[in-house]
Amino acid sequence: MQDAGAGQGLEARAGDIGGNRALADLYRTMRRIRSFEERVGELFLRGESAGSMLHLSIGEEAAAAGVCAAMRPHDTFTTHHRGHGIFLARGADPRRMMAEIAGKQDGYCQGKGGSMHIADMGLGHLGANAIVGGGIPAVVGAGLSSKCKALGSVSVAFFGDGAMQQGVLYESMNMAALWDLPVLFVCINNQYGMGTRVDQATRATDFEKRAQAFGLNGRAVDGLDVEAVRQIAGDMADAARAGRPGFLTVSCYRFFGHARMDKSPYRDVAEEAEGRKKDPVAFARDRLLAEALADAATLDQLDAEIGREMDASIDFAIAAEVPGPEAMFRDVFAAGEPQPEPLRTRLDRVLARR
Repeated sequence: MQDAGAGQGLEARAGDIGGNRALADLYRTMRRIRSFEERVGELFLRGESAGSMLHLSIGEEAAAAGVCAAMRPHDTFTTHHRGHGIFLARGADPRRMMAEIAGKQDGYCQGKGGSMHIADMGLGHLGANAIVGGGIPAVVGAGLSSKCKALGSVSVAFFGDGAMQQGVLYESMNMAALWDLPVLFVCINNQYGMGTRVDQATRATDFEKRAQAFGLNGRAVDGLDVEAVRQIAGDMADAARAGRPGFLTVSCYRFFGHARMDKSPYRDVAEEAEGRKKDPVAFARDRLLAEALADAATLDQLDAEIGREMDASIDFAIAAEVPGPEAMFRDVFAAGEPQPEPLRTRLDRVLARR
């Protein structure tokens, strides 16, 4: 969980925004995601990240905030390459997230997962997967478990448009529909699978229609409007709990390249400028101001507090300890099982005999 003092301050600030409290909370979540992702980029530039494969979700905040707001505490989910924002929206501690991205032992996976493999089953996170579409079938199993045990929970698979060309998705959709499982498939269509534009990868880009052919409740929503995402996702989650699994396409635009080092040479400047006009964070802020639900000074103060929270997450990650060699096999083998001898220890032992 996040730092109690920081969390209470941020909640109080969102509470200062009158009128549509739901939109205020959604704006706060999206602003936290945006600020966190910006700090992830900073961590990389400072040479403090573990590896270079950092996939930012800037431009996709409404998908994470809206869908996660529609989920209940005991629901489960899987994420993909671009899953930082989703995990944060489900209540993850940004300090432990940043420490994991930095490869430190205070991270969620003790620094062994890195950016693409952050997970915490205590928050319902069943795993993040670097294999395109790799996490999708896990929610089918979770949905089947929920149905058999009458848990009342829904399992949500988050994935990108690149996974729409993966066979495991269609097997999973077929099984979920056939068995009426409490499952929701969420395709975050950011228009690009690595460097390939979506309409160059497939002729039919209305992905929800493919799901309908399997008998799923297929719908689509514009990821610019977080309130619309929240409403539709909520309706679909309710339907899934009642035995009607669904598939939701959330359309948005990926502001930056596939990974942090990708300067997206396959997109021209004009396209990127136009695409970045679909900014869900700015859209929500403008609505709060236009409907007199908040004033600029209050929002500026909220943004500043969130910025300080995320700055602190970088400081925490940099100060955290790097895991030692003895941590290599921790959590790999069952408790009580003998752990393999590290290669360096074995070599030293063998060489000492000479």
